[in-house]
Amino acid sequence: MVPALRDPRPWLVQAGLAALKVKDSRDVINMRALVVYESMYGNTHVIASNIADGLRATHEVTLVPVAAATVDLVARADLLVVGGPTHTHGLSTAASRQLAAKAAARLGSGVTLDPDAGGPGLRDWLSDLADGHAPAAAFDTRLTEIAVLTGRASRGIRKLLKRHGYWLVMPPESFLVSQRNILLKAEASRARRWGEAVGAAATIAHVPARARAA
Repeated sequence: MVPALRDPRPWLVQAGLAALKVKDSRDVINMRALVVYESMYGNTHVIASNIADGLRATHEVTLVPVAAATVDLVARADLLVVGGPTHTHGLSTAASRQLAAKAAARLGSGVTLDPDAGGPGLRDWLSDLADGHAPAAAFDTRLTEIAVLTGRASRGIRKLLKRHGYWLVMPPESFLVSQRNILLKAEASRARRWGEAVGAAATIAHVPARARAA
């Protein structure tokens, strides 16, 4: 059975109204968001792209695969959003990425590798991430079974982000794919809404208390 999907709209309404309240304040700045993703079969790439689209309502957005997420890009970001596929109940490993690549190479597999699938994984990138103090958000893609059976890469992402001093403005989110590695219907649009909600929540976090109280 496919589990019920969380809808970020309650967060979006609450955060968006508050963001609009201070939209004209001189304390509001033009903020930059960096979306970093790992993707093997392209599903996480699609989700990351849609999250980036949602974030553009409040942020200037840079979307990059993990291999292109340089120290300078991270340092310039006012909001860091990180996501990857769930492998063996959590973040991918070198071995799990190799297995995924071999599976895609089999005749009739029905999947193709993302152009950046051969790059490094999020696990090593996050482990080497410099300490920061910016707001952040974590997401993943996973199969449609309940999370206790599939695991969630976003939990590992959250843990490593917090270890380096980042704080999450929203709970980690999962976006679901079928057993045939196809995104479920409406997941892309849900990712855009989630991106909007993350952007609104991060905007509030950056607005000084005196502006929020105005």
